[in-house]
Formats: sequence, C-alpha cells, structure tokens
Amino acid sequence: MKINSTISHGSPPLFDGENYEVAAIRMTIHLEALDLWEVVEENYIVPDLSANPTVAQLKIDKEKKIRKFKVKACIYAAVSNTIFTKIMNLESAKDIWDYLKKKYQSNERTKSMQYST
Repeated sequence: MKINSTISHGSPPLFDGENYEVAAIRMTIHLEALDLWEVVEENYIVPDLSANPTVAQLKIDKEKKIRKFKVKACIYAAVSNTIFTKIMNLESAKDIWDYLKKKYQSNERTKSMQYST
C-alpha cells in the first residue's frame, strides 16, 4: 500500500486586523510547517557574493533569496488588502512581522483595557 506523504500547507485564514494573537499563532505555525519561520526570526540578510563565487555559494545565495520572497508572499497572502497596502513597502519579513505586532497587538491590548474598566 502506497502512502502519500505530501501535506498540503494551505494558506492561513485572512488577517483583517482583528484577533491578532490568533492570527500570529496561525501564521507562525504555517511558516514553521513550510520551514520558513527562521527567515523571519533571524531577519535573514543575504550578503553580497564575492567576485568569483563557487557553484555552491551561488546555490545557497539563490535559495536564501527565494526563501525571503516565499515568506513575504505567505504574509501578503494572509492579510487583507487594507493591511497589505500598509506593509507592501517594508523591506524584510522581519520588518513586516514587527510592524504587524506593534500595530495590532497594541490595539488589542488597548481594547482589552477599555473593556475591563
């Protein structure tokens, strides 16, 4: 019996600015499942290649650049158009992640404090 070991990593639900904590957990798990979370966590900076790079160096450079674009594509796909227009000019996945955290996590804390008083 043949077992299909391929797992579908569909997109996480669309984040529209509400329930940041839940959306952040879902996106983190989604990126971990795709083996991309470290790109956000380590702020993946790809240094310029030397004048005469080896084939191995070229391959690693290309892979790192692709991973950076994959993470941004995942985040872009998981946010509403309104949020996308606010993050589309940010340079790195880490910059995007930090922006979303600062903007939406703080909003939820403010709302929570307003409801408790």
